[in-house]
Amino acid sequence: MLLSILPPAFTTAIVIIILLLVLFVIVSNIKIVPQATVYVVERLGAYNGTWQTGMHFKVPFIDRVAKKVSLKEQVVDFKPQPVITKDNVTMQIDTVVFFQITDAKLFTYGVERPISAIENLTATTLRNIIGEMELDHTLTSRDIINTKITATLDVATDKWGIKVNRMELKNIIPPRDIQDAMEKQMRAERERRETILRAEGEKRSQILVAEGEKESQILRAQAEKEAAILHADAVREEKIRVARGEAEAIMLVQTALADSLKLLNEANPNDHVLTLKSLEAFEKAADGKATKIIIPSNLQGLAGLATTFKEVISQE
Repeated sequence: MLLSILPPAFTTAIVIIILLLVLFVIVSNIKIVPQATVYVVERLGAYNGTWQTGMHFKVPFIDRVAKKVSLKEQVVDFKPQPVITKDNVTMQIDTVVFFQITDAKLFTYGVERPISAIENLTATTLRNIIGEMELDHTLTSRDIINTKITATLDVATDKWGIKVNRMELKNIIPPRDIQDAMEKQMRAERERRETILRAEGEKRSQILVAEGEKESQILRAQAEKEAAILHADAVREEKIRVARGEAEAIMLVQTALADSLKLLNEANPNDHVLTLKSLEAFEKAADGKATKIIIPSNLQGLAGLATTFKEVISQE
């Protein structure tokens, strides 16, 4: 009735405005949940449900997104916490916690300020564990401490919808005087190792030098041995060649002598020629270096030998 009284143009404007408002309300209540995220929705102040990834419509003025929860693994770096070891040494230890939300409802309604609750629980657990260990054991047992704290936190945070994947000790800071003593100890250890490495290096160098000299002597001895063998081979070859030359010369002489005898025999020489040849042979034997000369039995004496020699000469 009221709209019929108003001018048509004004009525049209009001209808358009109402439609735009309705459209705005509808669009503003369409929610798209991204990947690895869930929305905790309340209806009239009470938990209504958990929206997973995708598009959802929220009832205007009735439903409310109470919390947007990320399901990704999260990392929280807590500030250093003072702890006291079993031997009454106060240290500062800061930790890093890796956790993941597994139940969005429990995370939303289980505990107030869950990150602060995890930090306080971590500090308390850390003090309990470190309080049972001495300083030296603490500095060398990070893995043991990490495992114990992770197990304790995982059990305690399960009712909050949180899973603690691991906890790491980021830094362990002992008092200044202990740090100075540790630095001196590490410096002394480094110097000791350096001395040992230097000594080992010198020893290895001496061994290498000795092995090099040994190899050099072995090679030198082998070279001298091979040279001696080659020299002996050369001398032997020279003697063999000389012996072969002498043997060939003897063979040539014997061959020539045999040929001369053969020719002499073929010539049928008389007794005077044979006697002359015997004298020539005797002359050659007499000119030799032999200290003894055997005279043939057919020569009856030096006088007979001379007479025979003259007769042969006169007949020629």
